[in-house]
Amino acid sequence: MRLKIKKSGSYKFSKKYLDLIAKSKVYDVAEKTPISFAANLSGKLKNDIYLKREDMQPIFSFKIRGAYNKIVNLTTQQKQRGVIAASAGNHAQGVANACKKLKIPCYIVMPVTAPEIKVKSVKRFGSKVLLHGDSFDQAVKKAKQMAKEQKLEFIEAFDDPLTIAGQGTIGKEILDEQNNLDVIFVPVGGGGLLAGISAWVAQTKKDIKIYGVEVEDSACLVEAIKADKRVRLREVGLFADGVAVELIGKNNFDVIRECVDGVITVSIDELCAAVKDIFEDTRVLSEPAGALALAGLKKYASKISNKRLLAVSSGANVNFERLSYIVERSVVGENREKLFSIKIPEQPGSFLKLCKVFGRAQITEFNYRFSSKEDANVLVGIKTENENAFKKIKTMLTKSNFKFSDLTRNQISNDHLRHMVGGHKSTISEKDSERLFRCQFPDRPGALMGFLKNFGSKWNISLFHYRNLGAAFANVLIGIEDKSKSVSALEKHLKSLDYSFIEETDNKAYIDFLR
Repeated sequence: MRLKIKKSGSYKFSKKYLDLIAKSKVYDVAEKTPISFAANLSGKLKNDIYLKREDMQPIFSFKIRGAYNKIVNLTTQQKQRGVIAASAGNHAQGVANACKKLKIPCYIVMPVTAPEIKVKSVKRFGSKVLLHGDSFDQAVKKAKQMAKEQKLEFIEAFDDPLTIAGQGTIGKEILDEQNNLDVIFVPVGGGGLLAGISAWVAQTKKDIKIYGVEVEDSACLVEAIKADKRVRLREVGLFADGVAVELIGKNNFDVIRECVDGVITVSIDELCAAVKDIFEDTRVLSEPAGALALAGLKKYASKISNKRLLAVSSGANVNFERLSYIVERSVVGENREKLFSIKIPEQPGSFLKLCKVFGRAQITEFNYRFSSKEDANVLVGIKTENENAFKKIKTMLTKSNFKFSDLTRNQISNDHLRHMVGGHKSTISEKDSERLFRCQFPDRPGALMGFLKNFGSKWNISLFHYRNLGAAFANVLIGIEDKSKSVSALEKHLKSLDYSFIEETDNKAYIDFLR
């Protein structure tokens, strides 16, 4: 989705940042990072693509700038008492690094889901770490409580003028090196980076457009723009942990409405494809949030040509365990793999006839299980070079009288079905009705046991698939036999639990392969 912002036309809130950015002291610890020309992407997208390499900072993230600029400006008394911060990882490293440099006592509260690589890095700087809560916002509540009790200075991750100004030095560096760009793309979590960069660029080089980029499952800025006020999300996705924020910052939102041209949202698949793109051009493994701006750039560039576009590559603190999922989903994100449910006659020679339709196309999945004497559904993954090749396969399937459904964007198919074994439920009756739900929860030792205990034993589980997605969170697909007379009884029970359930009983993938 691409959402334009109707800018206010004034710089009431943004004007002060020109001076704050110019006076920022970030270079005591931060590097002036280079801008890399992405040759592979430029050829593929038919635009000149550039990457602002914040993944090359000492802590492999831009967060070193804002954290240091805030802490170095504290009073002597504040520094002596010590500071505390909450972070999923990169802000924590920035704060810890600054405190080591300035010899200040430091405490960091990190969510239990924070990648281990980031937790270890914070500890190496000598900071005390407390793991608390499943999300950034839960960690913030705990950190603010500790700050009040222990009289520590709380260091905001994004919603502070000095933090914003520190991040804004990136905008100044960009224009110092490349002032003839057409559009700059910036990742959005709480909005500190976007506010800082846009405050400088919008007031210094007005003809350059600035777009924020959000993940679809964490789009707090999009919701705020729609409502014309800050909106707290009911839940946020955890895959791109660096931008998993419920509420856009107040100071940030004030600046964004004056300086930013629009916001683009991208899927997890498109995000994974952007991680691959950065690797192919730089040989750096970006973390998901670090590739977010590029994912939005690619979406924007698909409809234009011969423009000069820059994305901020904001971080490279990737959890190694997450790489397998990124690789798997990047193919779908590049639109190079399609997943089909194809109905074939249950008779000798059917597989051969179907395979002839695919010709020399690469088969990535071929899953089948006997379910009836008349016909069967086959789950087939097909990888080809372009969209025209897929259209030809669809045409051939139709000519060969194969009924099929495209499940490429079906979340149940991608997250669960292609990794499951088994087949249809053997018996279904009105009294024994199965309903299907999916939910997501943070993964940690004992998480599955905790989930099942909370679920209880009143309803029988008829299907269950649990899949860990790289040590950050897990997806669960659960079939429940609902024998209650009231349809709402089960729904009330699920709402009472500490998880968000989405019903998928009418999902095409479920109907074809599991029900």
